[in-house]
Amino acid sequence: MSSVIETTLFVFGLVALGYLAGLTGYLKLQVGDALTDFAVGVALPLLLFRTMVAADFHGSAPWALWGVYFAGAALTWVAGHLVMTRAFERDSQAGVVGGVSAAYSNLVLLGIPFMLGVYGPPGFEVLSLLIAIHFPLMTMVSIIVFDLFGHRKSGRISAGEILRAFLRRVLPNSLMIGILAGLLWRITGLQLPLFVDRMVDALADIAGPLALFAMGLGLRKFSISGNILPAAALTVLKLFLMPALVLGLALLIGLPPMTAKVAVVAAALPSGVNSYLLAVQFGTGQGLASSQVSIATACAVLTTAFWLTVVQAVFG
Repeated sequence: MSSVIETTLFVFGLVALGYLAGLTGYLKLQVGDALTDFAVGVALPLLLFRTMVAADFHGSAPWALWGVYFAGAALTWVAGHLVMTRAFERDSQAGVVGGVSAAYSNLVLLGIPFMLGVYGPPGFEVLSLLIAIHFPLMTMVSIIVFDLFGHRKSGRISAGEILRAFLRRVLPNSLMIGILAGLLWRITGLQLPLFVDRMVDALADIAGPLALFAMGLGLRKFSISGNILPAAALTVLKLFLMPALVLGLALLIGLPPMTAKVAVVAAALPSGVNSYLLAVQFGTGQGLASSQVSIATACAVLTTAFWLTVVQAVFG
């Protein structure tokens, strides 16, 4: 069995185990919430902290990486919006949900353990550069776009309100805290005390498997409740159009092989729960986002293996 297939089965197998644990009633859904809170609030931030402290980012070309990835995300977002408003004749607010769902990759709960499993620490270091600005950038764009399309009946919000909403979502985010804390410690040039280093390692090392299992258990809260055709269309954009765009842009500007592979595979990951959470926050398209997350995650078992094979053939 090839390493690509083996890694894909391992990663999605852990997700499936979590889902089955919830489906059979072996674990309650509240356990999934608690595991997710621990993974996102403790284990993953410490993994990012450790990476920011010790990683060697030379050759990762962050500006080129960010430009390629987020250009692909932007084009896919526009495509998702147009598909919802033109092909399915939904209103502009549903179009925004479609754009978010088509362009928002699950870089944390799925992406982190997936990159570690496929490309090891070098791949995760590149992914960390994406994670560092993915959440704040996508959050800011989501807030602005929702406002531009009049999600509030009381009228458009001011720039100050947009900034405050952005800061309320980003500053308390545990992943951002882990990244910033790691960068600050890196600047000091100090070594972590041995006992602190051991505690960080102990918790960071379980982040990947824990996040995957928690994600699977958490998927029990999502369902395919109508909106099947539009959700399927958005899934095609997420799993095929976005990675294809990122692949083309990576070849166009000549990204280094590891950086290019991580960028394409990250773009090929299914939509994260943040697309659903944003729909809930803005009070529109929850059913569409829920269906799309479920369909995309199920299909990603095959499509991620496909894109891993493609980037291996293209970039070596």
